Amino acid sequence: MNIAIVGLGLMGGSLALSLKKLDFVDEIVGSDHNEEHKKEALKLSLVSKLVEFEDVKNYDVIFLAIPVDGVISALNDLKDVDANVTIIDLGSTKSKIISCIPASIRKNFVAAHPMTGTEYFGPSAAVDGLYAGQVVVLCGLEDSGEHQQKVSKKIFKALGMKKHFMKADEHDRHAAFISHMPHAISYSIANTVMKQENKNNILALAAGGFRSMSRLAKSSPNMWEDIFRQNKKDLLEAITLFEAELTGLKKSIQNDEWENVNKNMTDGNKLHDILD
Repeated sequence: MNIAIVGLGLMGGSLALSLKKLDFVDEIVGSDHNEEHKKEALKLSLVSKLVEFEDVKNYDVIFLAIPVDGVISALNDLKDVDANVTIIDLGSTKSKIISCIPASIRKNFVAAHPMTGTEYFGPSAAVDGLYAGQVVVLCGLEDSGEHQQKVSKKIFKALGMKKHFMKADEHDRHAAFISHMPHAISYSIANTVMKQENKNNILALAAGGFRSMSRLAKSSPNMWEDIFRQNKKDLLEAITLFEAELTGLKKSIQNDEWENVNKNMTDGNKLHDILD
């Protein structure tokens, strides 16, 4: 199996490192519009060689590890691929992407979202084993071709991922709560502190709690702008519900309703009864 990866940042680069270890993968090549990323990917030996985007059509599997708006653009340029080619995107939203797939390559396409990553980006952020043991959500897989279904399942199983299947709109709403909203909050926390006149003194006190909550603010603004745009409706709903929760806690603190404050935090503790 010969594989082309479009986008050689954190997700694409990490994928390349893991795919190299699979005995059924013969060659991994890469494509990226960023010249610095190309040089860095070769220097780090993430791929065996670089190819132009037009040439990825000649490979058995094409991974689109690029921002979600870029996925839609790329699909329109892949309308003439062979029927046996498998195109897999790794975008963080799914409804808009699936609705924009050209009809001629719907069978070729597999909509996937690996629920993994870090706050870093670029080829140097690539992590060996990033995908192992993590969840991958596959949306609308029943509309993919039988061959493409088998290929995608084989690859994600070999990567050690746990497969979950759901509809695209269901995925996007869930992702808004557990991924997109937390990123929005993290950026807002960072900006709140950065707008204080004595921010350097404040940050001198920064310990585990602040670093954990602001960590996501390191993430790529270009990538997350695309995600926020494509999942606007679900993200706004999640932010609105979060605002209601925070306003309720604020009012309890204002009114010295400490039993309510304690109950609020106790209820929040229950989340990790599920996660842990």
